[in-house]
Amino acid sequence: MAVQSPTRDQILDLASELGLDLSDEDVDSYIGLFQGNVEAYNLVDSMPDNLPEVKYPRTPGYKPRDDENKYNAWHVKTEIKGASRGKLKGREVVLKDNIMLAGVPMMNGAATLEGYVPEIDATIVTRLLDAGATIVGKAHCEYYCLSGGSHTSAKGPVHNPHKMGHMAGGSSSGSAALVAAGEVDLAIGGDQGGSIRMPSSYCGIYGMKPTHGLVPYTGIMPIEIYVDHTGPMTNNVQDNALMLEVLAGEDGYDPRQYNVKTQKYTDALQGVDGLKGMKVAVVKEGYNHENTEKDVDQKVKAALSKLKSLGATVEEVSIPMHQVGPALWVPIGVEGLTQTMMWGDGYGVSRPDLYVTSLMDFHRNWRGRANELSETTKLFTMFGTYIRNFYGSRYYGKAMNLTRMLTAAYDKVLDEYDLLAMPTTVVKSQRIPAPDASREEIVQRGLEMLANTSPFDITHHPAMAIPCGMSDGLPVSLQLIGKHFKESTIYRAAHGFQEGTDWKSM
Repeated sequence: MAVQSPTRDQILDLASELGLDLSDEDVDSYIGLFQGNVEAYNLVDSMPDNLPEVKYPRTPGYKPRDDENKYNAWHVKTEIKGASRGKLKGREVVLKDNIMLAGVPMMNGAATLEGYVPEIDATIVTRLLDAGATIVGKAHCEYYCLSGGSHTSAKGPVHNPHKMGHMAGGSSSGSAALVAAGEVDLAIGGDQGGSIRMPSSYCGIYGMKPTHGLVPYTGIMPIEIYVDHTGPMTNNVQDNALMLEVLAGEDGYDPRQYNVKTQKYTDALQGVDGLKGMKVAVVKEGYNHENTEKDVDQKVKAALSKLKSLGATVEEVSIPMHQVGPALWVPIGVEGLTQTMMWGDGYGVSRPDLYVTSLMDFHRNWRGRANELSETTKLFTMFGTYIRNFYGSRYYGKAMNLTRMLTAAYDKVLDEYDLLAMPTTVVKSQRIPAPDASREEIVQRGLEMLANTSPFDITHHPAMAIPCGMSDGLPVSLQLIGKHFKESTIYRAAHGFQEGTDWKSM
């Protein structure tokens, strides 16, 4: 798609946008001066791109019929067999549909991306296949992953396997539903505000948001580089730890990765004995939010009492800054996604990365189809653009500065304790909004569960959703948070809790 030299009218339009006054002579001058840059762009355009090889054969798969898709969780079914041996040999994995799987359609929940087919595998795809896994398809997710509910995908809502008509959580909605329903062994989710942990909470599965950068994000459609995370979603702690062993480590592409420290996470699984001597700090500010459901708080407190009875030291602490964590997330998340994912064609600039230009080209289509965007996408993009146009980037910068204080507040407690604890989501799964629901209801159902998850996307601490009870036929979830790159500590506690309880009867 060669770059054309600008016309006189285009030069004048550019000048107007920049506030420049140009004479006819100036316009002619710039047209001439631009020519060398145009030639450089076209030289780049003429060269073959430098993309990684696709290793395993596959077919595009197919869109499953309704009788194969009870919860509307599948986007595409396929079968890509990995290596003949490895840690995940024989295990079936579904990918969130923001993850590139070469030759298989990807739409990231968005009508504006329907028809896009990536030509590369994400790093984590190659790692899963190299470990012997079989990838069986792509799971529906929320529109551009911008909702914690499961009701904004262009392909319709994803239902909760525990109660039809209720949300599976988001944005990794299909991944959570398929694991909870037992249709797959393992799933990959993504997490920028809680999108692994929130659907795991709603569906009663184990979801790990690793330390930022531990798992490479290469080949996954970004939202904002500072909060992009990807990780495992499973039905038990053992599978989760094993999967993270396969996924973790630097890949040489992802600029999110620095000073990465990996561990053999399965070594941390010691059953109930692993809880002895552990110190857990229950964060007071994680409870009693404005929209907290009392049964959620009660079930999580009962789970923490059980941890204590199994040998852990469990004490309440106060971290007042936790209450402002969600507010600090807003400028970083909203301005970041507006400039990177939306106006930046999915990637933005100013970092080394593996840029998948086919996605960038296809994603530009949203500009002519903005009316098709989800309500949450419209809201974030409009507000982020408003801030950029009238206030610049100062609030993003200030929020980043204050986030260092929030990180330090958590770290101060983690210097004395092994883990922090609180409810994952302060509400259980809510009903899916009706097709004629108001914009206000659609947005509320998409954002009401972020309070305890979003702070750890900006402080980068590892955090895991652990099912800990049922109420009104729906799961409740405990969140454990650890030191940076200390996922093993979380797994140790989570495995002890799993082995010492039957969470569905709690």
